[in-house]
Amino acid sequence: MLKRWALSVPFDHFALAEHASLAQEAESLGYTDAWSLEVDGIDCFTPLAVVGAATQMRLGTAIANVYTRGPATLAQTAAGLAEVAPGRFNLGIGTGSQPIVEMWNSGRFEKPATRVREMVAFLRAALAGERVAFQGETFSVDGFRLSRPPSQPIPIHVAALRAGMLRTAGEVADGCIINWLSAGDVKKSVAVVREAAAAAGRDASTVEITARLFVCVDPPSPESDLGRRRHINAYLNVPVYKTFHQWLGRGEALRGMWEAWDAGDRKGAVAAIPEDVVDELVLAGPAEERNANVRRYLEAGVDTAVLHLLSFDRDPAVRRERTLTAMREMAPAAAR
Repeated sequence: MLKRWALSVPFDHFALAEHASLAQEAESLGYTDAWSLEVDGIDCFTPLAVVGAATQMRLGTAIANVYTRGPATLAQTAAGLAEVAPGRFNLGIGTGSQPIVEMWNSGRFEKPATRVREMVAFLRAALAGERVAFQGETFSVDGFRLSRPPSQPIPIHVAALRAGMLRTAGEVADGCIINWLSAGDVKKSVAVVREAAAAAGRDASTVEITARLFVCVDPPSPESDLGRRRHINAYLNVPVYKTFHQWLGRGEALRGMWEAWDAGDRKGAVAAIPEDVVDELVLAGPAEERNANVRRYLEAGVDTAVLHLLSFDRDPAVRRERTLTAMREMAPAAAR
């Protein structure tokens, strides 16, 4: 499978209106894809509409949440993006985390693997233009049909952390989206996906593996080190990511962080993250070193590396400049 270098959008401290020209430059530099995110800022679809209208890049959501949008709404939004970029849009779906679903959207984070599996089944039928009557364990749909189905099939990717969801991706999805893992962790996750696909009678090699890679673009400094640590701390204390890293084998390495966090010692939790874990999970250093680390992910089994560029400088203008510089320095041609 073709190895692809992609960018995560939207860029921090750049308005969405600026992303058309940003994407055009990225495309000229050899980036093949733009994959969006959705946490507490802009939704995952709007940035892709901007990029898709301005370029011929492949687009992907990483991810659209299966709890916070109803099935029909999710199908309609995907169909809209597919009209902007026919044949270039990939729908990445996932469950997000307990805070997003329960604390921010008043939902219930229950039966995540079942919810994803059922959503894939519904979306396959709905995006094919079928009239759907679906009764599942986590939702039901009675008589929905897209009046403007996409002209070409939309590949569906599933975001996965631990074995259960990795198996679900291998069994039913066109791709699997992974994140918050080191290059050394990739083989463990990919093996579960490939084995599940083969057991389901599928060609395991056709399941695309997409990884979001966090890349700090600041020069080494105490401030950038603190920024990387805070970024890790903000995610890895969320229950789904905590259990993920225990599954990966970092239970002992991160015990100090989790214990300090549970005791209300936020500064202690940040300080307790081992330096090697910081370096593994948020790439840093000169551009050559960052590019070499991205290649390690690709060599370990990732097909599409999505670079999420981070600057922790206090000055927004500095963040903008460092992000642009990194985009240019880490472009596929430069990386080769």
